[in-house]
Amino acid sequence: MATDAHSHPFDLSKLYDGAETERVKLNLVCAGSAWRIEDFLYNERAASRFPMAVCFAVHPQLPAACRAGQYAEETLQDSLELLDELAGEKRIDAVGEAGFDLFNNEFRATEKLQDELFEEHLRVAEKYDLPLVLHVRRAMQKIFLYTGRLKKIPSVVFHSYSGTADEAASVLRRGVNAYFSFGTAILLNHKNAMKTCAVLDTGRLLFETDAPYQSLNGREFSSYADIQLITEQAALLRCGAGQLCTKDELEKLVDENFYKVYKKGPP
Repeated sequence: MATDAHSHPFDLSKLYDGAETERVKLNLVCAGSAWRIEDFLYNERAASRFPMAVCFAVHPQLPAACRAGQYAEETLQDSLELLDELAGEKRIDAVGEAGFDLFNNEFRATEKLQDELFEEHLRVAEKYDLPLVLHVRRAMQKIFLYTGRLKKIPSVVFHSYSGTADEAASVLRRGVNAYFSFGTAILLNHKNAMKTCAVLDTGRLLFETDAPYQSLNGREFSSYADIQLITEQAALLRCGAGQLCTKDELEKLVDENFYKVYKKGPP
């Protein structure tokens, strides 16, 4: 059994109609993110056939997409209302991905709205005692403003973690039950992600594909099969840092972390 801590099954299915068949063949339990009803219903159906942690949230990049005319602003409010409804009906396993994206001027222009959205997501996670999956890009400073509340959340997953090992240690010291997920960035020579993945405590590690959004060089999209390459690379990085651990041993330990966070295991 392998696990994928963050993916977008509905979006992947539009690029690769054999994605769910591949996931079952790989015996892969994933955490599937959604932000609209059609995404969610696809993931819910997929979860009924083979285990999946179903997640829901309004992505922090969406306010900028609304300003650009890609979606109506009412869509964000509709999704927030749906989030509360799904959480109340116990139809989701985590709130996410939510958070902050200050990567460029387009996203930074919506920071105030991102703050408001994050408050709503945090409220729902607190109210329904759900894990929270975070998207944080160029915005770790904002996370430290919320550690007092985040430590009350059952688990906090930093999707595609790009912070430093020291920042991760600081989050943990503040009492946040945090896990840090790594994807294809460690295969694409992202030095910070590689260094942090190499030294972080094994009990705090997760791996993800972010399928279809973290493609390897020369590929159109990432897929579930990439989780094996990611795990192999992580094992190599950790061995190089003196963290002796084989790929199989690492996969087993990381899978246990996934089950702790999402309460989803083998069928």
